[in-house]
Amino acid sequence: MTIPDISASQLRRAASIQEQIEKLQEELTSILGTGTSAAPAVRPAAASDGRQKKRVMSAAARALISAAQKKRWAAKRGTTAPAAPAKPAPKKKFTMSAAAKAAISKAAKARWAKIKAAKK
Repeated sequence: MTIPDISASQLRRAASIQEQIEKLQEELTSILGTGTSAAPAVRPAAASDGRQKKRVMSAAARALISAAQKKRWAAKRGTTAPAAPAKPAPKKKFTMSAAAKAAISKAAKARWAKIKAAKK
């Protein structure tokens, strides 16, 4: 049963039972003393001065979480996670011979001469 399925009367009954439990716990604590009472089910997250305690994660834990997330991403992409980022191969430098440059230049000059002649 989930909370949205509970009626108002059931919620009131649950609240009264919770109050009874708290009263009985207080009574048990007073009988047994404060040192032997069981720890509460929910610990307060605030420090004694009212500030939120800072949560610290070790570097090893962060590394484990990071590795697991990278593995999940790789699985979703359908690839394996790279161990280290690979450097791209340097592009091969393209060199043109002097004869090829001369041929291109000659063809370009001929094209422009033809265009200029057509304008006159």
